Amino acid sequence: MSAPALDRSARAAVQGDLLIRGAHLLDPRAGLDGAGDLLVRDGEIAAIGEPGSLEAPDGAETIDARGLHALPAFVDPHVHLRTPGREDEEDIETGTRAAAAGGYCQILAMPNTEPVVDSASVLQSLRERAREEARIPTGFTAAVTRGQHGTDLTEMAELADAGAAGFTDDGLPIRNAGVMRQALQYQRLAGRTIALHEEDPSLSGSGVMHEGAVSALLGMAGIPSVSESTMIARDCALAAYEGGRIHVQHISARESIEAIEAAKAIGVKVTCEATPHHLCLTDEAVRSLDAQFKMNPPLRSDGDRGALIEGLKSGIIDCVATDHAPHSREEKEQPFEVAPMGVTGLETAFAALFTHLVIPGLLDLGTVVERMTSGTEPFGLHVPTLKKGALADVVLVDLGAEWEVGEAGYESRSANNAFAGQTLTGRVRLTVAAGAVAYRERSFAIGAVA
Repeated sequence: MSAPALDRSARAAVQGDLLIRGAHLLDPRAGLDGAGDLLVRDGEIAAIGEPGSLEAPDGAETIDARGLHALPAFVDPHVHLRTPGREDEEDIETGTRAAAAGGYCQILAMPNTEPVVDSASVLQSLRERAREEARIPTGFTAAVTRGQHGTDLTEMAELADAGAAGFTDDGLPIRNAGVMRQALQYQRLAGRTIALHEEDPSLSGSGVMHEGAVSALLGMAGIPSVSESTMIARDCALAAYEGGRIHVQHISARESIEAIEAAKAIGVKVTCEATPHHLCLTDEAVRSLDAQFKMNPPLRSDGDRGALIEGLKSGIIDCVATDHAPHSREEKEQPFEVAPMGVTGLETAFAALFTHLVIPGLLDLGTVVERMTSGTEPFGLHVPTLKKGALADVVLVDLGAEWEVGEAGYESRSANNAFAGQTLTGRVRLTVAAGAVAYRERSFAIGAVA
């Protein structure tokens, strides 16, 4: 079985030697936490030294990074690029440009497009487009079931051979336990992780927000947290029985964390992710009736948010994923009850977590960096690090920079961001993805240093 594949355009892959001088290097995996120089050469991290100790090779660009932090660039296992079918909301070029602007060096795109990515031909077409348009290495997941109808399985082994990075019916749960069990059996042939949108539609019903005090006050139909946690418990039990590997997407509730913790304790091969909006916001935001706060799963209670933060801190939650879900302005400007679910997040993920979790002292920066760089690990893909000899995936961030979300527009084609209008702290200045500069902030002046 071939390895998962990531693609980007040849133009974006052009590498150049780069000396980052005087940054605060922070990477828990590499044991780095202090000022230093970092040399990128031939696409790799060639050397790390004390500030001012490294010399730039001939033709290399030198960046004065004093006052900035150099971190391993981030990865996102859950992104909607809307290609094919809804390029008015996002496409591969704009989505990967937004990712690079947010400090990301790798992303995985979801298959719930028009048409669904459920055949090798659709997957191969997407990979060809990525080789023409993608700013950073991009992988594509394929559907578990044909058309995401939840009945007949896709040709999972064929899709894996065509380069599928994993399988998911994201946007929809796999309702039928028998189908889920069969998928876990076929997983042995495909050799890929199955990622799961966990929700029991019979419990979610017509809900549009978290079921709780706020939904009762607003008179809106609610989605109970057990809709998510009961499906997680079911699928963890099936994965244990079949010896399968699953990844639970965008968990939102305390009960979900408890179910995953119990499964991990008995050896179930399960990983999970949480989003910045679930980690930073609660259903109190929905009082505004702004559809920018409408997503699935919904923003939940403060108690759920606290449990997510603790889960991220302890490692029960393995990684952060944005669930970047672009929608047109016209769609999101509808009344809350009828507007589509989903928010963008690639450009604001780091700043939101830094502002809402690190600055208040809820999490340390090292933990946030580690969780933002772990998302591709469940899929058997490269994990960024600043270790010497590693592929050069580096982001320079200014932890003191304040900025208003949306004030200068977005790199994404859509503007439905849950943090729109907020003043956040922490700004990405430069992103290096697989040895090539993928993003450089316009106002970030870079020049040769004597």
